[in-house]
Amino acid sequence: MFPARLIAGYRAFLGGRFADERTRYRNLARAGQRPETMVIGCVDSRVSPEVIFNAAPGELLVVRNVAALVPAYDPVHSSDSQHGTSAALEFGVEALRVRHIVVLGHALCGGIRAFADKQKPLSPGDFIGRWMSQVAPAAEGLEPASPDETSLRRLELASIELSLKNLMTFPWVRILVEQGKLTLHGAYFGIATGHLLVRDPQSGRFEPAVKGLPRTVFRVSGMD
Repeated sequence: MFPARLIAGYRAFLGGRFADERTRYRNLARAGQRPETMVIGCVDSRVSPEVIFNAAPGELLVVRNVAALVPAYDPVHSSDSQHGTSAALEFGVEALRVRHIVVLGHALCGGIRAFADKQKPLSPGDFIGRWMSQVAPAAEGLEPASPDETSLRRLELASIELSLKNLMTFPWVRILVEQGKLTLHGAYFGIATGHLLVRDPQSGRFEPAVKGLPRTVFRVSGMD
């Protein structure tokens, strides 16, 4: 049986948001989507980009995977390649012509912890382990490597840096960035606090997106 909670939520959606934004939905169906921003986020149920940014339908193109990772460009389609995120990037950049790509990491990321703790595979396929192996270059740049919360936070931030670097390995991303037609951003969400940090491209620091909140600034060593 389909989950009752989802049916109840759908009923609320029909009578609430859909009713309020019926014209917007009709326009989106007729004219198609033209979001200006693509968000690469984590599958974590606590970190929904649409909720965090209070986005209306059609505003954000969202792709989510474990730990919000962007694989490096791989045109030869090797057997170990991960292409779901790459396909979404191709669609967002080449078809929809988004003007911004945001890599949205977050605190308490289970994928990052699994990598740092070298956790045992959850299944014989070890899909999480193989996917998270992409974080290795980011981890190598951090000292010291330890399982404490500060080190995990640094690794979470470093993985955002790595994904931003990997984005630039896609030729069509790099060209548009260099032409000033596409901008890449890093962001980090604190689940418990609701604070959003955004990366300053000049300093490499993650700083509060909204001024006046308690200042929490991190420097990701070794990833400049």
